[in-house]
Amino acid sequence: MSETLTITIDGKECVCEKGEFLYDVAKRNGIFIPVLCRSDAFADHRACCRVCIVEMEDRGWRKVVTACVYPVEKECAFYTQSEKIKEERAVVMALLAHRAPESDRIGQMAKFFGGEEGFERLVSVDGEKCILCGLCVQACDSLGTGAISTVNRGTEKEVDTPYGNPSSSCVGCLSCANVCPTGAIEYQEDEATRTIWNRTFERAYCESCGKPMGTKESVAFAAKQAGVEESRVCDECRKRALADEMMKTYRYV
Repeated sequence: MSETLTITIDGKECVCEKGEFLYDVAKRNGIFIPVLCRSDAFADHRACCRVCIVEMEDRGWRKVVTACVYPVEKECAFYTQSEKIKEERAVVMALLAHRAPESDRIGQMAKFFGGEEGFERLVSVDGEKCILCGLCVQACDSLGTGAISTVNRGTEKEVDTPYGNPSSSCVGCLSCANVCPTGAIEYQEDEATRTIWNRTFERAYCESCGKPMGTKESVAFAAKQAGVEESRVCDECRKRALADEMMKTYRYV
């Protein structure tokens, strides 16, 4: 049986289970902690952007922790808006704003958290939106495609396909673009095609209702991963057809 603890976050008492991540406790209790590199789509969290820092106090001793991966192990107090956190979060946002100056979301967050002024010595990366959080790579790996990865080192580090060429492993599913917090992964699509990572895919539509299902490659890949026969009928239409069939069966029982 799990142990229950009572902690305070910004003076509010919150009940949680021992080992539960602080970010999840705060979110459940309506307390806002900003995040960028954390996605509820994954059980493993990267904690690399440092935007979610908070201050913990235990018996008069304080330290800064990253809320998205900090497990609550004892009854103590946390502060999401202390002066120390405001100052350090402003520095974090200034660094991210110069790393990804073309990202609207990063710019808005830097303005809100005070990361715009007083950091003129920092050099911006021209034309960049990516903060190298790795969520896109994590999404691609979780699907089993592994079409993209982080390449190069230091200031040349970036996310790309092998050697920058169109990847034969990519299925054009947009999982990477959908999970990206800064809008760094761009793609183009029309009614017939979708282009991403320098590769163009033919789009697939439900044969029953005409609803878009992704690309032909992503539909085939999903069926293979699930171990079922490939179908060009969307889940909603498939469920509706199954329900209709069941109703016909019961009608004559």
